[in-house]
Amino acid sequence: MFQPLSVIPGFDLWPGLLDAQAQKGLLEAVLAAADSAPFANYATAYGKPMSVAMTAFGPLGWTSDAAGYRYAERHPGTDQAWPAMPPALLDLWARLGDPETPPDSCLVNLYREGARMGLHQDRDEADPRFPVLSISLGDTAVFRIGGTSRKDPTRSLKLSSGDVCRLSGPARLAFHGVDRIVAGSSSLVPGGGRINLTLRRAR
Repeated sequence: MFQPLSVIPGFDLWPGLLDAQAQKGLLEAVLAAADSAPFANYATAYGKPMSVAMTAFGPLGWTSDAAGYRYAERHPGTDQAWPAMPPALLDLWARLGDPETPPDSCLVNLYREGARMGLHQDRDEADPRFPVLSISLGDTAVFRIGGTSRKDPTRSLKLSSGDVCRLSGPARLAFHGVDRIVAGSSSLVPGGGRINLTLRRAR
């Protein structure tokens, strides 16, 4: 495995780490999971539906409503446990995340054309010493990352299908988001768009 690009301290990028076959395998796993744990556009704490649709793998998923943002053991629409995490994701975490402690959540975000995600921190996890791994499938995303304060300067870069990045150390609590999706830049996702999988240790 080649060395990652260090975009900023703690934010590492492996461009094209997943080949076409690996991307297709993960996509098939996501589509199968969505049959039992459908994608949903959760409402923010302010009552506005998010433009990004979400589901999850593993013991813990994520949900949002008027009560706020939180990890949940069951899909809020079906009240069923989230689908098991695919072995390929567990293997990737063991290589790039933490070889001793497995992830307990993989959030799956679906960006259709026009979807975006504002700058935010991943800070709902119990121990930020564990990294967050992000996997891109489908259309290219214009990704933005800054520092640990909203006032810090930001920079943007494009994340393409098969790219994997890691937020750890000084970048673990960096503000980051997706400004837009480059519609039609990939034909991987049926109906178009981008799927982003983020592996993490929540508990």
